[in-house]
Amino acid sequence: MDQPPISDYGFLSDCRSGALVGRDGSIDWWCPDRFDSPSVFGRLLDPAAGHWRLAPLAAGRVERAYRPDTLVLRTVHHTPDGSVAVTDALAAEPGARGHQLGMNSPAVLVRVVEGLSGRVRMHLDFAPRPEYGLLTPYLHEQPDGGVLATAGPVALHLRGTGRTLRVDDDRVTDTFEVAAGQRVGFDLAYAQVYGGRAARLDPVHALAETVRAWEGYRETHRYDGRYPAQVRHSAVVLTGLTYARSGAVAAALTTSLPERLSGDRNYDYRYSWLRDFAMTLRALWVAACPDEANRLFSWAARSIGRIGDAPVPVLFGLEGERDLSEHECAHLRGYADSRPVRIGNDAWRQRQLDVPGEVISAVWRLHDYLGTTFDVELREMVVGLAEQVATTWQLPDRGMWETRDTERHYLSSKVLCWLALDRAVELAPRLGDRADPRRWAAIRDEIRATVLREGWNDRIGAYTGAFGSAELDASALFLPVVGFLPATDPRMRSTIDVVERELGTDAGLVRRWNTDPAGFVLCSFWLVECLVLAGEEDRARALFDKVLAHANDLGLFAEQIDLRSGAQLGNTPQALSHIGLINAAWRLTEPSTD
Repeated sequence: MDQPPISDYGFLSDCRSGALVGRDGSIDWWCPDRFDSPSVFGRLLDPAAGHWRLAPLAAGRVERAYRPDTLVLRTVHHTPDGSVAVTDALAAEPGARGHQLGMNSPAVLVRVVEGLSGRVRMHLDFAPRPEYGLLTPYLHEQPDGGVLATAGPVALHLRGTGRTLRVDDDRVTDTFEVAAGQRVGFDLAYAQVYGGRAARLDPVHALAETVRAWEGYRETHRYDGRYPAQVRHSAVVLTGLTYARSGAVAAALTTSLPERLSGDRNYDYRYSWLRDFAMTLRALWVAACPDEANRLFSWAARSIGRIGDAPVPVLFGLEGERDLSEHECAHLRGYADSRPVRIGNDAWRQRQLDVPGEVISAVWRLHDYLGTTFDVELREMVVGLAEQVATTWQLPDRGMWETRDTERHYLSSKVLCWLALDRAVELAPRLGDRADPRRWAAIRDEIRATVLREGWNDRIGAYTGAFGSAELDASALFLPVVGFLPATDPRMRSTIDVVERELGTDAGLVRRWNTDPAGFVLCSFWLVECLVLAGEEDRARALFDKVLAHANDLGLFAEQIDLRSGAQLGNTPQALSHIGLINAAWRLTEPSTD
């Protein structure tokens, strides 16, 4: 494999877009307009699809860490000639603090090189390739010593403090020396060719402003439970995946990183899944910050629109776009030759009955902060979702893992239908005249009885993935987490034991099903929660520590962990993995919390 491991990458964000920078100093992924826009650096998916490397000429030992409570990354290179630090960030708007972070991001990457000891020769290699590598830009040397790269709709202006950059055919290369105490900064500003001009920032000042902006944001989210460092960091990661202009949370920064090397389960996760609502809000503990909740629910209501007979899509674009039709980029090799590379996600077309349960559960969780009387859009959304569940819960669907074969009666989908109506009944006094709590309650009870009867498999001794199936599915662990059954219920206790025995591993990982070659990070944290709820807190804490050990050196999780190599797999950083971490840590802190 001629590409770095997924775990080699650090995450930068300005809450508009995100970038991935490797241990080798190469920025291999950046979609500058917003998270789901075309990349200008795409080496993550093909060696020829663009990058920006800034690192010593001589190889050496690498140490790196984020500035506390930020996504500003400092990488220290120790070489035979001395040591140098490179600090990278996506710049915040000057003066932005707290919840202003990301509202008007300037779309500027800043990199500052600082000599720590000796004299270190540095090398810069700048090769942008817009439109996922389809375009090779024109490069123009500028009077300010920088270089302007233009191709299609994209303009990128690269500048260096006190340096005159030179074009070398289809890229910019530069070699320079840094002595102890010296600093050299670079800023790379994005603009649309037919739009406004690229911003100009002083790299050193921009770094300091960005650190202050992140610190101001995190001051509004306090956590007093167990594993505070890991929880705070995961909350920062989730903030970094939040598209500030709408409040939508992207499922991940990337597209098409494979669930299995050389496999074809490579999907685009740069969109916002309604399914993640309740877990996300619980993880961020937005109860301490109601403005965020109101913005997020407003985004959801407007994205969904008036609810009719058609299934509500499980995902939307970051500004509420519904049609996310999928296509393949045949010109890209894919990460580690894992094809296809997909842009868009056809899961938006699927029927997934679990979606209303997550959304209504999120409203229920934060109802005290949404007012005694919900606004019209929020009322219409909750009532419309509840009515859709009441009329469609008996249909098959694709399930929470978004299978692309046949529809089935998935256990987790039915349980989330139960959750939708259970929470809607409780919310009914705030939903106006259209609420029908008596009917909803009757259907809720029917769903529960059906799940208990059809979801259990006597031969397996567990609730299985779908009605009538003998296939185990780790999504059954979700039942106690959402309060459908107590973990101490004999059948639920048996299910937990069977899942742990058959799908669990000595490394603390839990696979989604028997044929899955990788542990799914979220399911592993669900098992932690189940063990806490079953009264086995010591085992739960030991398991939690094992799962934590699979994060990379920057505390980042992708979607899955390969069982043989321990390598991270799937899109990264994965919101659900960090959501699972936070929720499991809180469960270990407050076992009775729902």
